[in-house]
Amino acid sequence: MSPESRKKIQLLLAAGIAIAALRTGYILYERHEDNATPVKKEAPPLKADYYVTPMKLHSYDLKSAKDLTKQPVWVKEGYRYTYYPYNAARHSSDFAHEVGTLGPIERLEIKDVVTDITPGASDQKQVMAVFEKDGKSYSFPIGSVQGSDFRIYSDDMLFIQDPKDLYKHWSSEVWDAIDKHEVRPGMNQLQASFAVGMGTPDNLHDASNRTVNYPNGGKPLTVIFQNDKAVSVNQGS
Repeated sequence: MSPESRKKIQLLLAAGIAIAALRTGYILYERHEDNATPVKKEAPPLKADYYVTPMKLHSYDLKSAKDLTKQPVWVKEGYRYTYYPYNAARHSSDFAHEVGTLGPIERLEIKDVVTDITPGASDQKQVMAVFEKDGKSYSFPIGSVQGSDFRIYSDDMLFIQDPKDLYKHWSSEVWDAIDKHEVRPGMNQLQASFAVGMGTPDNLHDASNRTVNYPNGGKPLTVIFQNDKAVSVNQGS
């Protein structure tokens, strides 16, 4: 074998050894990465609103429901619950004449909780919360009773703590808008509902990005939310 051929073979062998070494190193690296402890990605922090836990009465009969009279209450979702004239002497509500709907975060002093007839249902009664407004007595339903079976849903309807204390992490600008029943850009959907009451979203699959129509007590609004922030507020129809 000539010296030139021997040199070529030596170069080929050296190149092969180098390639094999690189491949071995790469395999060992991959195995190390596979066995390494995976780095946990931290979930984004929850919004402060999620940590708010309003107190509940868990009323189960007429006596326990009367605990609503022990402190002021605030309406959770405005323009949703109808109230009626109440005749204290007769202990009866005038279901034939609706007065209106309770307003957003309206503060009420419940004077009594009573049972009353259910129009069109002789075997069932309504549980009514009685309050006064402008010197007159009114009532609105907070549950029903059939026989001895009470179903009371006031915990879903009313706060028994001042919302400004519950959501004290909201800015003064947000509370100013709520007090004035305005929806302003940057407000989230909960804040908007505190300001203008119940709304109807255009979708139920994406809670953060949607358009919500608010009846707003006869002054309808259409609000577009992106990432749960109002980006457009317009008068509705």
